Parts: sequence; structure tokens; C-alpha cells
Amino acid sequence: MDSKKLNKIYESAVQQTVFISLIKHKKMNLTYNEAKKALDASIEKAKALNIPVSIAVVDSGGHLLAFARLDSVFGVIEFAIKKAKTAVMFGLDSDTMGTIVSGAGINGHGMLNSNDGLLTIAGGVVIKNRKGNIIGAIASSGGSPEQDKEIANAGTVGPN
Repeated sequence: MDSKKLNKIYESAVQQTVFISLIKHKKMNLTYNEAKKALDASIEKAKALNIPVSIAVVDSGGHLLAFARLDSVFGVIEFAIKKAKTAVMFGLDSDTMGTIVSGAGINGHGMLNSNDGLLTIAGGVVIKNRKGNIIGAIASSGGSPEQDKEIANAGTVGPN
């Protein structure tokens, strides 16, 4: 990836981080009922695909609101939570953040290990309200990166 494109992605991430900080102060947040709707929509998608995953929903502060383990292996529980936290902390889907980190060279190590660790592979997706404000994130782990992202995306239409 060329440096101009990487710089644009980085600038966008910084702007999203500032925006998330503003969101926290304005109390724009996902409610438990909205989180449950998001979780249920993702569970339905995972069952339709017959994939045993763990699904986590976090609020705009990265705090766990709802969780489901659909007969997934134990190891992906934390993956789902970290993908959701990564997405909401940076206001970007976790795989987009992965692109930024992979181009950050030695600084990528620090980025990955900050905030109790980030997980920058596909499956963590921001949740926005009708006005386009980020109010939380949802993540799936246990399938392929593409499947995890598809499952998580199903949950973004549940709330609002």
C-alpha cells in the first residue's frame, strides 16, 4: 500500500477517534435492548450459515453489553470481544484497522498492545444510529474472516 493511501486511512482513524471521544461526552450509546436486537440478528445469520461462533456487542465505551457463544471453541470468546472493542475504539471495522496497523511498521506493535490488546482481523463492525453516529460495535469470531464479518454485519441492522 502506498504511503499516501496509508496516510489517508490513518487520518480517517484519527478523526474517528476524536469523533468517538465526542460521542462519549454526548451520551450517544447503545442500549441493552438495541444490543440484544443486534445480537439476535447476528445469531440468526450464524445459525443460517451453520457456523459455531462467539458474538460480542459493546457500547460506545467498549464495555460488553451482550454476548452469545454458539457452541464455539473457548479461544474465540476473547477474540469476539477484542474485535468489537477495536472497532468501537477507532470507529472503524476491525479489518480496516488491521490495514492501518500493518502499514505502521514498528509502531504497529504498540498499537496492537495498547488498550488491553487489539484484534485487527475481520469480524468487528461499528454500529451506527439513524443519524450515522457510532453507538457501539458488534463482532463475531469462530468462522473465516469473511464469515465473521458477514455475521457481524447482520447485527448492524438490528438496532435503531
